[in-house]
Amino acid sequence: MAASSAQNIHGGATSAPPPTPSAAQPNNLFPPSDAAAADVLSRLLNRLPPALSLPTRRVASPPATCPPAISLSDQTDSTLADLLSSSSQLGFFQLTDHSVPSQLASSAESEALSVLNLPREQKESSFPKNWPLGYEGDEDEEGDGLGESLCLDTAEHAESTELSLGTIRELTRVLESIGLSVVELLSGSVGFENPLGNDPERFCSYMWISEDLPGKKAMNNSGGFYPYIVGLQYQIRSRKYSLLADSGWVSVLPLVDSVMVTVGDIAQVWSNGKLKKVRGRPVPCLEESKFNKNSRSISMTVLITLPLDTRVSPLLPKDDTRKNNITRGGPNHNKDDDQESCDEEEEEEEEEEEAGDNIRVNGGDLDQREKRLFNSFCFEDYAWRVYHERLLLKDPLDRYRIK
Repeated sequence: MAASSAQNIHGGATSAPPPTPSAAQPNNLFPPSDAAAADVLSRLLNRLPPALSLPTRRVASPPATCPPAISLSDQTDSTLADLLSSSSQLGFFQLTDHSVPSQLASSAESEALSVLNLPREQKESSFPKNWPLGYEGDEDEEGDGLGESLCLDTAEHAESTELSLGTIRELTRVLESIGLSVVELLSGSVGFENPLGNDPERFCSYMWISEDLPGKKAMNNSGGFYPYIVGLQYQIRSRKYSLLADSGWVSVLPLVDSVMVTVGDIAQVWSNGKLKKVRGRPVPCLEESKFNKNSRSISMTVLITLPLDTRVSPLLPKDDTRKNNITRGGPNHNKDDDQESCDEEEEEEEEEEEAGDNIRVNGGDLDQREKRLFNSFCFEDYAWRVYHERLLLKDPLDRYRIK
């Protein structure tokens, strides 16, 4: 009986039990054709190198363009047209046939380098921080590569006997004279009266000396950003720069011995948006491989800007009582009243805009009017915000644009 039972279980007429699911699973993963294809794919993958990777594609940086060249010695109608075209389309250009001696620029650079090579304590005592003037060191412990900077009002340091700043002052004076000529030409080309005139109290000239380092963050320009009318920089040697124009970052390569001019945000407001601008100062493009760590490289830029107690607004013909649209205190002006005056003028501007007040174009009739694109604002408030916030992802003038 026991033997018969064993025969039925292992080899008798009784059928064997069905296979377990685990035994049947491998045969059901793929249909016959798919299983063969999977085997071929598996063998192919096994033959590939273990560290296969796609090649990295290098994206070439955009080529540098040469700014439009304009001769100061040839002030013809064609030259003025080129000046207006460059300023209204790009916001920058370069001047040739100017009055800056190359030897003066080289001597001023050597003098500036000697100042920056002084001990930190001496620089801080000789040029105390008095925003925006004075010495500013690279205080970031993480070393973000901003470098040192020095902003000078050479008129205030004219009587300094501790340090020699003679050639720096002279270069500032020559570039200032060129800058004032550019402002006069731009005013006439756009069609508004030059608000600076011949009054030295209506403008300031700052020499900005900043250290250039490889890999320097253009978004964090050494010394902060400061608003200006025009900026001027003499080109001692061939060097590529990055400019933050209204169209975005652009690379330029100005000619040696030329003066590169950038149109600032104040000029754009004065022109009621007709002129393009460059935000901040030009940033040199230094390659790490070509940088000499044993020598320092600097940039020297003169900014023609405004006194802090100035109010800024579009400068287009309107009426005789407000033809300049620029307000600042006289010799007996009390600066404690600046904020109150700014607030009152801002209320007047808002009332005029709500009433639909527009600007006549070149004294035209009532059918030829141009809408004001910017509200007026206090220069000191704007300059403080631009310098300390450094928010370049958004145009700081946007908050003053009339929607």
